Amino acid sequence: MCGILGLLLHDPLATQTSAAATEIVEGLSMLQHRGQDAAGVVTCGSGGRFYQVKANGMVRDVFDPKGIQGLKGWMGVGHVRYPTAGSSAHSEAQPFYVNAPYGIVFAHNGNLINTSELRQYLDAEAHRHINTDSDSEIFLNMLADNLQKTGKFRINEEDIFTAIGDLMTSAKGAYACTGMLAGFGLIGFRDPNGIRPMGLATRKSKAANGSEGLDYLIASESVVADALGFTNWEDIKPGEAIIITRNKITRRQLVASAPFAPDIFEYVYFARPDSTMDGISIYRSRMAMGDALAEEAKRQLTAAGIEIDVVIPVPDTSRVAALQLAQHLGIPYREGFVKNRYVGRTFIMPGQTMRRKNVRRKLNAMPLEFAGKNVMLVDDSIVRGTTSKEIIQMAKDVGAKKVIMASCAPPIRFSNVYGIDMPSKDELVAHGRTTEEIASHIGADLVIFQTLPDLIDSCRQLNTAIGQFDCSVFTGEYVTGGVNDAYLEHIQKLRNDKAKDKKESTFQPEMEQEEKSNGCSGPMNGADALIGLPNHSPKITPKEMTAGPNDEVGLHNSRFN
Repeated sequence: MCGILGLLLHDPLATQTSAAATEIVEGLSMLQHRGQDAAGVVTCGSGGRFYQVKANGMVRDVFDPKGIQGLKGWMGVGHVRYPTAGSSAHSEAQPFYVNAPYGIVFAHNGNLINTSELRQYLDAEAHRHINTDSDSEIFLNMLADNLQKTGKFRINEEDIFTAIGDLMTSAKGAYACTGMLAGFGLIGFRDPNGIRPMGLATRKSKAANGSEGLDYLIASESVVADALGFTNWEDIKPGEAIIITRNKITRRQLVASAPFAPDIFEYVYFARPDSTMDGISIYRSRMAMGDALAEEAKRQLTAAGIEIDVVIPVPDTSRVAALQLAQHLGIPYREGFVKNRYVGRTFIMPGQTMRRKNVRRKLNAMPLEFAGKNVMLVDDSIVRGTTSKEIIQMAKDVGAKKVIMASCAPPIRFSNVYGIDMPSKDELVAHGRTTEEIASHIGADLVIFQTLPDLIDSCRQLNTAIGQFDCSVFTGEYVTGGVNDAYLEHIQKLRNDKAKDKKESTFQPEMEQEEKSNGCSGPMNGADALIGLPNHSPKITPKEMTAGPNDEVGLHNSRFN
């Protein structure tokens, strides 16, 4: 899961300032929950020059005021990442860049399921060098190859739409993408199933020279538009592409045949509650989840003969649903855990030992709310069970009599292949276990799961135009097709903890050594993350991504009609 952002300012004088970069960085901070592994921004200034800062780390660590000032330009693309494919190396921080044709910057949220096939094509037929394990770099090079096939010195919007349409035909999986063409404008497009979210907003703008126009924003979530003063938020449709220049925005539906199926886990866990996705308020959907879970809990508690004294949420995502559940059942709602906000999301951390340690560092139980009580803990979901097991033990350590765990999501039994880094299925606590066995494994007296029909209804009732959701982590049914046992086995080998530990131990030190010796230098085609590293590494300021004699960086409108 990642967060993407594209911004284009109307003011032509912004090309000499960091106005776009300042707002992009602010917007990325609003998307930090979508990726805590790396952050990056590339802007476009005068003459079509690109300026870049990206590195591993949180937004606040990667960007400082001096670094932002060096990111000149009237438009730019930003990205926050945690890896679902590839590794956590600096070279895989986004946005990615290619210098031919025309100079393209690209940011991607999602996951492709036919990367091997596309990589083979790029190597054997397109002869384009791929320097990382990231499917996003493959995606970018496929787009670049499609544009290069035009053979034109100058291309127009029709050529760009054709290139994106061909890309949608050849790339399989989930994706929401934004890109930037040197000196020209922004592009954005979404996969034909609409699995990953993305929207568009505008803001009235008056330039320093007195001209009036619109600023344009592309982002993963509507909360960015709210924070930056943009209005008229509109979701980009599945299979739709947009091209934005200073003069206009052009939208075109390129693929229309696939079923619309947004990922339901966005509503359960990933999205901020103050966002709206595909016409559905995340906040109201979680309220509905709380009401539905309350009815399921009432049935199961009655059958088990258990009375609950207090409802306590597992911070933060489950608060809305937990409060609604408590009100529905007429049971007191209390905040029983104090959260350390400087520890990241635990289910995406590498290694069980680290996850267990960070649960204790992240949360601390208050004995006053637990001692001598039957407690219902409400969480958004149970993935590996690591967090749940530690939290239940904490509750019992401070005197809880019984601990019932209620999940706003059904049991997660299958891997996610569309951009959420779920572990391999064998590491999912619900895989191959009954509800009773899950309760025993995590130490709960009872586990209550939301039913899948209730979860779907909690979201669909807010937008009945959505016919279905991607619920593959619960059902094992993948809406794009093409996900067979061989692919799932491949994903399992990549994602299990042992494989990740091995990859990090063998690959990362080499990258660190390269970073120290090469400084700002580095190969193109995506592995250029060492350009303009922030000040938490050796003092290096943002630099122009300047071109050599045969490069295409820095082109302006002469390449485009």
